[in-house]
Amino acid sequence: MTMAITVSVLGSGSRGNATFVKTDRVRLLIDAGLSRKEIERRLESIGEEPDGIDAVLITHEHSDHSGGLKILLKDLPIQAFLTCGTIHALQAYDYEMMDRSKLAQVAAGVPFTVGDLEILPFSVPHDAAEPVAFTMTCGGMKLTQLTDIGYMPDNVAERLSGSDVLILESNHDLEMLRVGPYPWVLKQRLMGRYGHLSNTAVGRFIREQYDGHAQHVVLAHLSSKNNHPAIAKFEASRALKDRGLTSTQLTLTSQDEATAPIRL
Repeated sequence: MTMAITVSVLGSGSRGNATFVKTDRVRLLIDAGLSRKEIERRLESIGEEPDGIDAVLITHEHSDHSGGLKILLKDLPIQAFLTCGTIHALQAYDYEMMDRSKLAQVAAGVPFTVGDLEILPFSVPHDAAEPVAFTMTCGGMKLTQLTDIGYMPDNVAERLSGSDVLILESNHDLEMLRVGPYPWVLKQRLMGRYGHLSNTAVGRFIREQYDGHAQHVVLAHLSSKNNHPAIAKFEASRALKDRGLTSTQLTLTSQDEATAPIRL
């Protein structure tokens, strides 16, 4: 049986983010915050071609999401899809960064197609120039990735509905962050409405806003200093159990290795 969508989170966290998505007709990355060498290594680790990328979607300009883009665009015949604000922000960092002919400008709320994937960017609250997250559909299956978001507004939660795979940020444990080593200004940023989603916020989303549709929920962008996989998993598992969603498969991402591919 042919799978509509295959997805593997190649790496997720403050040291670099990239997610691999494959259909019958296209192979793409959501974000390119890992080096080209590391992307190649992790693609090979899941049995994929090391240069097997047709396109890259960039959520926002922060280096842990865009740091590998320049080399990928230079070395591979690929196209990148970014918002206008993200393009301008990246060029402010490095004016000579990118060949404009390889950039496709996208806008929140306006769907576009890459191969057999229909992709919808949507706005998210985060401290970047024009950040978005992406949903994508193929063969009746829907994948959504949502990280780097300070809180969960209802209009964002609505975009997640109907997802068969939901990749969702579970960045920090509030108590670990409060007593942890970060400066207070950084703690305020992470906990703020334009920062990152806590384990507690994920639990609240599952209990109050989540439609319960996804076969797979993948927790991503876990902090190495202000979270622990066991805590993140416990919070989400308990919320899923409270909703009676005990058959949902819960996966945690790693900063250092790819997740096992999920095939729909």
